[in-house]
Amino acid sequence: MTPQPTRAHLSRLMKIWRSAGWPSRDPIDIDLLAAGWVNLVGDHPATECLRLTDAGIAVLAHSRQAQRRAESEHDRLALRMADLLVDGGRLVWRELSLRAQVDADIDEPAPESAAPPRADDPPALWEDTPVDATETLSPDSATKPYRWRLARPDLFSVRRTSNPAYLQPMVHEVKVSRADLLSDLRHTAKRSAYQWLCSECHYVFPHGLAEPQELPEELGVWVIHGDIETGRLEMLRPARHAPCTIPFDVWMAMAKASPMSRPLERTQAELANADEPTELTPGTSTDTPPGPPPHAARE
Repeated sequence: MTPQPTRAHLSRLMKIWRSAGWPSRDPIDIDLLAAGWVNLVGDHPATECLRLTDAGIAVLAHSRQAQRRAESEHDRLALRMADLLVDGGRLVWRELSLRAQVDADIDEPAPESAAPPRADDPPALWEDTPVDATETLSPDSATKPYRWRLARPDLFSVRRTSNPAYLQPMVHEVKVSRADLLSDLRHTAKRSAYQWLCSECHYVFPHGLAEPQELPEELGVWVIHGDIETGRLEMLRPARHAPCTIPFDVWMAMAKASPMSRPLERTQAELANADEPTELTPGTSTDTPPGPPPHAARE
C-alpha cells in the first residue's frame, strides 16, 4: 500500500529540497525514511543529511500538479491582475478581511432560498447574521447613521511611497462569471464598502462577460483578452477617483498580513536586464494602472 503524504510531510520534503537537508530527527523524518521518499547519506552523525529519492521528487511533483489543477479561473485571473499591479509599483494584498463603514439605509439583497436544515446537521460555528447586520449610530446626531460590515476584496493595493497622501488605495474585484458579476452589482452595500476603503474601485473580468456601461460609472473596468495565462489585460474605463484616508484598523490588517511578492526568478531576471532601456507605450493596455499625478491635490 502506497503511503499518502500529509501537509506536514510535503512541507518537510520541500524544505529538504531547498536546503542542505540537515535531519531534524523527529517522527516526520522517520515517516519520510520509511516511505522511501528520502535517504540518509553520510558516514558520520555529524555530517549526515537527507536527500530526496526519485520517489520523493515524484511526490512533490504530483502535489504541485494537483495544486495547479485546484487553482480556479478566479484565482488565476486575480494573480494576473496582482502581477500587473506589482509591476506598476504597488503593494498588493489578497483577500484581506477589512471592516468598512456603509450607510445604514442601504438595503442588503434578499438572501437566496436555502434548503431547510436537517436534523443530523452539525450546529453552526457562527450565526448566519453577517457583520453588516449590526447598525451603529454615530455619536454626532447630525451625522448620517451608518453600520459596519465585513469587506473582503480580491485585491487591495497601495502605492509604494513614503508620503501617506500619495498612497491611493485601490480595490480590484475579480469576476469570471456573469451571474457572479450581476449579483455583485445588485449588492449595493458590498460595493459601498469597497468604495469606502479605497480611492478607486475596479472590476476585472474576461472580455465579453459584460459591457462597461452595465457597471456604475464610478467603477473602473478591466478586461482580459484571450487565455488567462497569456492574454492581454486592458483597462476599458478608469475608475472615478475619490480622496481616501486609510483607517487605522485597515493599517493593522495590512501590517498583520504579508503583501504579495513576485517570484524570485522574475526578480533576478529583471535585475539581470536592469541596464536595458525600457520603452513606455502610452495607452490603456497592460501598462502601469493610471492614477492622479503625485502633485494632485487631495481633500
